[in-house]
Order: sequence, then structure tokens, then C-alpha cells
Amino acid sequence: MTGFDVVGGELHVEQVPLAAIAAQHGTPCYVYSRAAIEAAYRAFDDAFAGVPHLVCYAMKANGNLAVLDVLRRLGSGFDIVSAGELARVEAAGGDPARTVFSGVGKTVAEMEAALAAGILCFNVESASELAQLAAVAARVGRRAPVSFRVNPDVDAGTHPYISTGLKENKFGVPIEEAEALYRTAAALPSIEVVGIDMHIGSQITDLDPYRDAATKVLALVDRLAAGGVALAHVDFGGGLGVRYRDEQPVALDAYATMLRELMRGRRETLVLEPGRRLVADAGVLLTRVTALKPGGTRNFAIVDAAMNDLLRPALYQAWHRIDAVRPRNTPARPWDVVGPVCESADFLGHERMLALAEGDLLAVRTAGAYGMAMSSNYNARPRAAEVLVDGARIHLARRRERIADLFASEAPLP
Repeated sequence: MTGFDVVGGELHVEQVPLAAIAAQHGTPCYVYSRAAIEAAYRAFDDAFAGVPHLVCYAMKANGNLAVLDVLRRLGSGFDIVSAGELARVEAAGGDPARTVFSGVGKTVAEMEAALAAGILCFNVESASELAQLAAVAARVGRRAPVSFRVNPDVDAGTHPYISTGLKENKFGVPIEEAEALYRTAAALPSIEVVGIDMHIGSQITDLDPYRDAATKVLALVDRLAAGGVALAHVDFGGGLGVRYRDEQPVALDAYATMLRELMRGRRETLVLEPGRRLVADAGVLLTRVTALKPGGTRNFAIVDAAMNDLLRPALYQAWHRIDAVRPRNTPARPWDVVGPVCESADFLGHERMLALAEGDLLAVRTAGAYGMAMSSNYNARPRAAEVLVDGARIHLARRRERIADLFASEAPLP
């Protein structure tokens, strides 16, 4: 069994009933399927068989050490955006030499840590960052491997909060300025120019903007080569979407075919940064109904998970499928599934047709990406436990926070 399926009228993860996990580890709880992660990674990696490539998992989607370990064992590299994420890669046994460092605001301390670790490259996002990185590298006696993240000014057609490839976005170097910056970088003794990078957004469901952006980037690569700046790799980023409700995700074979055609006859290694596509469908948020409040206008099912556990619905108005772990054979009615946090935006789903009773378990689907990674302690709520299931084995990947953990690093006035 791979992933999440109904067996004997009850939702399972691989060979384990979700109810058994709730009984053992409580709720709310994130539950991941090792088999689903492995299947997603292998499908992605195999799609580029025969093409020199490196898959660098975008760990911002889900940075749990158990998840990173599963991907590391499969041969994945990593895409990071902080020193904390670099430390997680190393703690999971990942190879810094197969790790790219993205992000617009790298600090001096983060640059030093990444240089000491020996990362594959920095995805530099501004002239200011280049100057600062060159100074840091010179001071520590190293050459910093550099790839510029280029902003191709292409609309990815996704939610504005996760669109990153337009001129008005904070990310990357404007493509019309990139050639001059490459020449500047190539002349710096503490900088080694190794590649180019783009990332136009997240939850992309249309190949056309991706193709347009990649074509622009490869034209720049050819201009650079003609001017004497040859690159070792081309990083087309990530951003492939998944189905939450009625989206039509880009087919992996169509995506791979497009990139194969674009890269045919080229000397550069292909680098890719998938995140959501590898882990979203491999996770659910398990939660329990604590109270039912039927009313004349709306019916509220109050659960023990909240917006601090899964922020996407409140932040993006995102839709996640919600299933009963043990469906009832009674009439369904529309319920707003809401949490106990003191915000009207604290909801997991509106008007879901469910047959419910207090105490029922619900599974919020497609929650393996940007779920726990974006969780918080708002309202002084301890963060959820995380469990990774491998066949019939339940592995506690992160214990539930205790209330005492919330203020263990604080100190009242003397």
C-alpha cells in the first residue's frame, strides 16, 4: 500500500489505521507516508534519466529530519534558504556539496557557515549580496561558488503571495541586469561563477510560463558563453503544483519532455528544486472534533487543530480536502471546520459535507508541504507531533511540544 487509502471502511496510512496513530500520539498530528515520499521522488528523478541532473529538494516545504533522511537516502540534494536549514541538512546526513543556498537576505554569518560547509553554490539575488559575499569569501580565504537567480519577468499564474518571477517581486536579479553582474562576478578573485538559477513561483499548473522563463534564461546563458563566461549548471527551480481541489497539475512527463527539449545538446548540468510536488500528497493533518455548533446560518465543527497548525487556508484561502477517518452512515450536512484560535480566519475548511459527531477524527489531506513548516505557537499553543509511517512501523519524527517548551527560553524580570 502506498500513501493513504480506505481499508475496511477506515482511512489508513500504508498499513496503519490513522485512528491508531491518534490513540498513540494524540491530535493534532501530522502524519507522513515514507512510501509516498519515495514514490514521488523516484518518479521525478526517473523522468530525467539519461540527462545529467541533480534534484535539490526545496526543504522549506517540509524540513523534518525524518523526511530529509528519506530523501537523502534516495540521493536527493537540497535547496535551502537559511543557516538553520543548512544545519538541518547536515543533521539529516545530507551532503552540503549537493546543496544550493537561495534567498534574498543571507547574512554574513550564514555566508560563513555555508562556505565552511562547502555548499554547491549560492543563488545570489542582488549586486549588494554579491559584493558582501565576495568580501566574506576573501576574508575566510575561500572562493564562493555563485549562481545568480535571474528574474525573467514572467507571470506564473499562481497566487500573488507565491508568485516570484515578476518585476514587482523581491526575488532575483532583473534579467536585463544579469549579464553585467555576471561579468563583474567573473572578475572577482574570491568568486567562482558556476551557474544560473530561476524560480518563478509555487503551485504552478501551466507549462507555458515555465517554458517562456526557461527560454529567456537559456538565451542569457548563450550570451554569457559567447562573452567568455561559461556556466556549469542551469537551475530551473521548482514550483510544480499539486491537486488540492480541482487544479490540473502539470504532468511530470510533459514537464520532463519540455526540459529535455530545451537542454538537448547543451553542456550544462540540469538542477531542479521541487518541494511541494515531492511531499504534499505524502502528508495529512490528523485532528479531532471537540465540539459541534449547528446554527441557523452556519454549522461549526470545532477541532483541535487550528490556523497555527495549518496556516494555508487563512493565509492563501487555500482549499484542503477533509475526510472523516471513520466515515459515518448518517446524513451529511455542511460544516465549517474551524479551530480554537481567537481569529475569524481560523478555519481549515468551509461548508464541507460531512456526517459528524463529537470525538470523530478528521484527516486534512495534501498537508505534507507548507503545513508543519509554517506552524506557530500563536495563542500559546504547542505545535503538533509529527509521525512518519513506514509500512506497519510508526516513527515519531517530532514529539509534541509541551507547554513548558513554549517559554523555556524566556525569562521574567528579576
